[in-house]
Formats: sequence, structure tokens, C-alpha cells
Amino acid sequence: MSEYQLIHHGAFRLVGYGFTIQSNFQEMEALKAEKENFWQGLKSDGRFDQLKKIAKDEREWSVNEVYQGKPWNYFAVQTSKIPTDITRIIEFPESDYIVVAGEGAKDELFDELTYRAFSSVLTTITDYAYIGGPNATFRVQNEDGNYSGEFWVPVVKK
Repeated sequence: MSEYQLIHHGAFRLVGYGFTIQSNFQEMEALKAEKENFWQGLKSDGRFDQLKKIAKDEREWSVNEVYQGKPWNYFAVQTSKIPTDITRIIEFPESDYIVVAGEGAKDELFDELTYRAFSSVLTTITDYAYIGGPNATFRVQNEDGNYSGEFWVPVVKK
């Protein structure tokens, strides 16, 4: 299997709860801890379950976006219902997307796929460039209890 696929995808949106990232992106452990603390808060206050109940499918999304000049991370789902306290509706453009697929532990899959995409896949692609905007990773639980997922990043042909 290749390291990535190039797919064309229509515009879509995700609805999520998010926070402004404070950690340096080079400090992976601090970044992971910050995300984990936020996600645990979503679970303890019920917002995680609220989103899961209105989701159109089983995909749980982690979205990274620079919004108003600051880096954000969101827990998001695809849904047509919008909770009143939602942090953001994240719009993804119709675009070509580099898609990096993989399997792993639930709590590590988002970061593993994102890291692999930015550190090895996107650095070797010469005919496409990341256009900025949001990028996202989803995970789903397999029948055997493990998780699989994909990282999606919008790109344009150079």
C-alpha cells in the first residue's frame, strides 16, 4: 500500500468543540497532553457524548486549524444539527486531498497520522502543496476493538 492517496472531495463541514493550542508544535509530549486534557474535559462535562449522539456516522474527527491567527484543535463530527454552545463550524473546501491512512491505538491514532503526514508524506510530495486551511483526522473503531483512520489535508497541484 502506498503511503498516501490523492482524492478529490466535495466541500464538507464538521461541527466541533475546540480550544486554542498553547504548546509549541515541536514539543510533541506537551501538545499531546494539552489535547488529552481538553478531550477529557469534553468527556467529563458531557459535550463529547452530545456530539456523538447527533453525528451522521461513527467517525470521530480531530481538526487542526489556524483561526484568527491562532492554532486551534477541535473534537468534531459531521452533522446537520448544531448545538447552541458549539465552538465552531469548520468548513472544508472542495479540493484535492492527500489522505494518509493507518491503524493504531485509539488515544494515539490522531497524532500518529498527523505526524506521519506532515513529517514524511507532505515533505516528499513535489507535485502538490498544502493550501492551508483546516486539516483533519478521523478514527473509527474496528470490529476487533482496534482503530483505523485517515488524515486529510487539502492540496493544490503545483
